[in-house]
Amino acid sequence: MEIKQLEVFLAVMSAGSITAAARLLDRSQSQVTRLIQELEASIGFALFERNGPRITPTPKAVTFHADAERFLTGIGQLQERAKTIASEELGPIEIAAIPAFAGGLVPLALAEMPEGLLPRNVHLRSISAEAAVQSVLARTADFCVASLPVEHPGLEIHGLFQSPCVAAVASDDPLAARQTISMHDLAGRNLITMANPFRLRRRVNQALQAAEVRPSRLIDTNTALTAVRLASTGFGVAIVEPATAYGVELKNVEIRPLDMNIPFLWGVFSAASRPLPDNVLELIQLIIRISAARMPGFVAHDPGHIERVADATFGADRNTQEH
Repeated sequence: MEIKQLEVFLAVMSAGSITAAARLLDRSQSQVTRLIQELEASIGFALFERNGPRITPTPKAVTFHADAERFLTGIGQLQERAKTIASEELGPIEIAAIPAFAGGLVPLALAEMPEGLLPRNVHLRSISAEAAVQSVLARTADFCVASLPVEHPGLEIHGLFQSPCVAAVASDDPLAARQTISMHDLAGRNLITMANPFRLRRRVNQALQAAEVRPSRLIDTNTALTAVRLASTGFGVAIVEPATAYGVELKNVEIRPLDMNIPFLWGVFSAASRPLPDNVLELIQLIIRISAARMPGFVAHDPGHIERVADATFGADRNTQEH
C-alpha cells in the first residue's frame, strides 16, 4: 500500500468519479484507474462498483475511507511538524471539537490567544464526540472538546463541566416574551432537538417524560446550530445546549432558560501519555474561562468525583428537577 494510492482513493471518494479525481490530482484517468486497482489488490477487496462510466463506493470502501483519511491527515501533520522543528517555530495546534464548540467558543478563545503563542498552523476540526475522542487517542489531535459520556483509560481530563440546556424560539413567537419557558409550554408544539440517543437527546426525553409533556411532533438534527436555525423560522421550539446558544451570534431567535434542569455535560481531554506544550494548555484554559463567562449556570466538576458526573450524564432522576 502506497501513499499515492491512498491519495487517489480519497480524491475519487471526494470527487465522485475517476474523471473528476484525475482533474483534481492533475493525473490521467488511466493513472487514477491503475492506482485504484493496485490499492484494491493490496487490501484484498473492491473499493468501487463499476457500471459503465459510473462508479459507486462499496460498503467496505466507506468504512476504509475514514481510516485512510485519518492516516493521510496524520502524514500531513507530521510534515508540518518536521518543518516547524527545522525552523524552531511553534508546532501546529490540532483541535478536535464537537460542533457546539467548534462553531463558537473555540474560535473566540483562539481570537484571544496572545500573538506570540499562536503557531503558523492551527487546525480546528468540527466532528462528533466519538470521533473527537478517537482523534486524541490516535494522536491526530492535541486535545478535544467533547460532550459526555466519555470514558477511556487513555485520556487525561483537563476539566469536566456542566450547564443547563435552554430553549430557542423565534423572535416573534409568543414564548419569546417570557423570562422562562416551561416544559408545559412545549405541549402541542413542534419540538426540535438532538438526534443522538446516547447523549443530550436522552436527557431531553427524560425531562419530557418527567413533565408528562407530549409535543405535537419531534424534529431531530445532528447539530444545535441547525436546531436553532429551524427555531428561528418559527417552525418550532428548540431545546439546545448552551455552548451554541451563547457562543454563536444568532439572528431572529431568542434564547430563554427552561424551568427544568436538563444538564449539558462536556469536557476537555488529551492523551494521557502526551504532555502538551504551554501554549496549548493556555488555549485550553481560555476555552474554559470563556465558557464559564458565557454559559449561565456553569459548574466545574472535580474529575476525581467522576461518579457524580456519571449520574448527571446518564440522566439520574435527581438531576431532572425543577429549579
